Amino acid sequence: QVQLVESGGGLVQAGGSLRLSCTASRIIFSFTMCWYSQTPGNQLELVARMTTGGYTHYADSAKGRFTISRDDAKNTVYLQMKSLKPEDTAVYYCNADRGIDWYWGQGTQVTVSS
Repeated sequence: QVQLVESGGGLVQAGGSLRLSCTASRIIFSFTMCWYSQTPGNQLELVARMTTGGYTHYADSAKGRFTISRDDAKNTVYLQMKSLKPEDTAVYYCNADRGIDWYWGQGTQVTVSS
C-alpha cells in the first residue's frame, strides 16, 4: 500500500503560480508518477506524467506552463504550475502507477481567479 498526500493547492490570480507536492508513504522509485485534474461532472484528465526513467509527458494544455519533477529520495513528486488560467481550476490528484498496482491521493483544489 502507498498513501499519497497532496499539498500546495489554493486560490491564485490568473497569471500566478503554484507548486503542488505529493508525498508518498514509501519509496516511489519504481512508480510512474502522474498528476491528473478533474472538474465537477467531468472525467479525470492527465496533466503530466513522469516515468521512473525521467521521461515526461504533458497534456497540450499544460505544455510550456507546467513542469513535473520528482525527488525519489524524499518520496515526493511536484507539479510546478505557472501562467495559471481560470480554466486550470480543478481538483488535482496525484497518482502512482507501476502496472500491477496504482494509488491515488485525496486531491488538492486549485482555483484560479480571473
